[in-house]
Amino acid sequence: MEKCFGKRDGVFLGVLFLVLLAGAAWYSFFGRDDGAVVEITVDGELYGSYALDKNQTVDIIVGETKTNTLVIQNGMADMTKASCPDKLCVHQKAISRTGETIVCLPNRVVAEIKGSRPADLDAVT
Repeated sequence: MEKCFGKRDGVFLGVLFLVLLAGAAWYSFFGRDDGAVVEITVDGELYGSYALDKNQTVDIIVGETKTNTLVIQNGMADMTKASCPDKLCVHQKAISRTGETIVCLPNRVVAEIKGSRPADLDAVT
C-alpha cells in the first residue's frame, strides 16, 4: 500500500497552518477600526454615539429609570447591567468589530458598533 503524504507534504501543511495562524492573530490584534463608535438606540431612536477608544461607562436612562449600563473599555463595549428579568444582554460577549450588536429586547436597547471599515464577511455571504 502506498503512502498518501510524504514528509514534504507534512512540512508544507505545517508551514501553511503557521502562516494562517499568524494572519489570524495579526488581524485579531491590529484589525480593529480606530474610528469605531458604539451607537446606542432605545426604541429605535438614537440615544447616543460613543467612541470605542475612550474608556467610559454609559448609563442608559429611559424616563427616570436606569435600564442598562454599557461599559466601554480597551476598545470593547460590554453590557454589564440591565433591569430586564432574563439579563441575556449582560451574558452576550463584549463587542468591538463593525456590525456587532448587543440587544436587550425587554428594554428595547440596541448597542451596535459603527466604523469606517465594512463589516467582516461570514461564510454565507
